Amino acid sequence: MSHPAQSDRSRARATSRKDDVIQIRASAETKSILHRAAILRGQKLSEFMLDSARRQAEETILDQRNFFLNPEAHENFLAMLDAPAKPNEELRTLLRRKPSWDR
Repeated sequence: MSHPAQSDRSRARATSRKDDVIQIRASAETKSILHRAAILRGQKLSEFMLDSARRQAEETILDQRNFFLNPEAHENFLAMLDAPAKPNEELRTLLRRKPSWDR
C-alpha cells in the first residue's frame, strides 16, 4: 500500500517532467528574432519560446472568462462603461510624467 506523502511526491514528479515534445517550423527570420530575445533574457531558445507561449496562452484563457450579472447589475455595469470617470489630479500627474523608457 502506498503512503499519501509518497503518492504526492510521485504526482509532483509526473507533472514536472518534460517528456512531451512540441515541434514547430519557423522562418529563419523568426528564429533569429526569437533567438536574439532569448539571449537578452538569458534563456535557451526553447525555454524562451515555451515561457512566451505559456504566458500568451494564459492571457488568452484569462481574457475569455465569463461573468454573469442580474439585469440591474448589468445595466449599472454598462452605464459605468459608457461614462468613464473624469480625470483627477492623480491621473493628470501620471500622464505628465516622462515614460520610464525615456528616463
